[in-house]
Amino acid sequence: MTHHTLPPRRELALLLTIAGIQFTHILDFMIMMPLGPQFTRLFGISDAQFGLLVSAYTLSAGVSGLAAATYVDRFDRKHLLLVLYTLFALATLACGLAPGYGFLMAARIAAGLFGGVLSALSQTIVADVVPFERRGRAMGIVMSSFSFSTVAGVPIGLFLAAHLSWQAPFIGIALLSGLLALAAALTMPALSHHLRAGHRPSVWRGIGRVLAQRNHQRAFAFSATLMFAGFMVIPFITIYMQANVGLSTEQIPYLYLCGGCATLLTARLFGRLTDRLGKVRVFSWMAAAVVVPLLATTLLPASPLWAALLVSTLLFVCMSGRMIPGMAILTSAADPAQRGTFMALNAAVQSAGMGLASLLAGWIIGRNALGQVTHYWVAGLIGAAASLLTIVMARRLVMHGAVQASPHRP
Repeated sequence: MTHHTLPPRRELALLLTIAGIQFTHILDFMIMMPLGPQFTRLFGISDAQFGLLVSAYTLSAGVSGLAAATYVDRFDRKHLLLVLYTLFALATLACGLAPGYGFLMAARIAAGLFGGVLSALSQTIVADVVPFERRGRAMGIVMSSFSFSTVAGVPIGLFLAAHLSWQAPFIGIALLSGLLALAAALTMPALSHHLRAGHRPSVWRGIGRVLAQRNHQRAFAFSATLMFAGFMVIPFITIYMQANVGLSTEQIPYLYLCGGCATLLTARLFGRLTDRLGKVRVFSWMAAAVVVPLLATTLLPASPLWAALLVSTLLFVCMSGRMIPGMAILTSAADPAQRGTFMALNAAVQSAGMGLASLLAGWIIGRNALGQVTHYWVAGLIGAAASLLTIVMARRLVMHGAVQASPHRP
């Protein structure tokens, strides 16, 4: 399948636009986690109920991904992106207008329905436009949106929540999404190259063909395990840092500010290393390295701010360093002619992995008589084991476009 190649400047503009869209989508999801202590206090809910609030978004995104697999390869990528992004902005606005826990739960489910497909569609566009040999760098640019969301988005969101209300960050994200949707409509080219392919099977037959490929099955398992490993720990970091480590509400934004700055500096580096040294090699290094901060985060005792910053920043860097080659591996494992359907299904798989991990971790952890979080280290141990498992899984994948890949299709 021929790439819809663009001139270098146009390609960069496209990647930055997608990064902006990803920024709001990621921030909408991330801002929930540091607000956990506020939600548990204001709504009178347990940690498990907060875990359900987090997983409701990811599980609805999974359902949406399954539905998107029936249509994502049948529309112009640009038009589909704009429609979904507009609906996502409206759902996020509804979160900001929620009067209570029940309404907020419904709004988070709606945001997940539209936001989950955005990520898959963005990654599909990158894979369609950028050739294999530059895809690691491209993923580094797009995934720098994670860094910007932690450097600027989360601290600003927490500032608004502290000085206005918890609803303010969601309203701000919705307004920013509206502006970015307008910018995308004006700057993005039509992305319909995939529609000019030859005979196209029926929707369900197309999904069946994607699911039937052994390489795709292995890629989906890899993807689910990749997300499961991180989300055994991530949703409850803020709650643990305040209840056990002793950080104040005012100190929490520093975790995201330092972690975001560090990943902002390292994301492009990991992208270049991914292309230069090999996607699987760099991924293996980072999937093993993340075990240390993953366990350290869940075992950290009462500590000064600098110690908490050291551990959390290392976790952010290793998580980012793992995801950049990981996503380059996934997009390359997809059959190019079926990449949109594959990535939509992958969004469902990833969302299921995140949602199940959040639910499981919520059931595992508890509170003692002092209000401290208990058994968090068990969740960390499960996440670490899952991360090590992904190293084995990545080595079994065939990547299309790689010189070393077998010419036959698995």
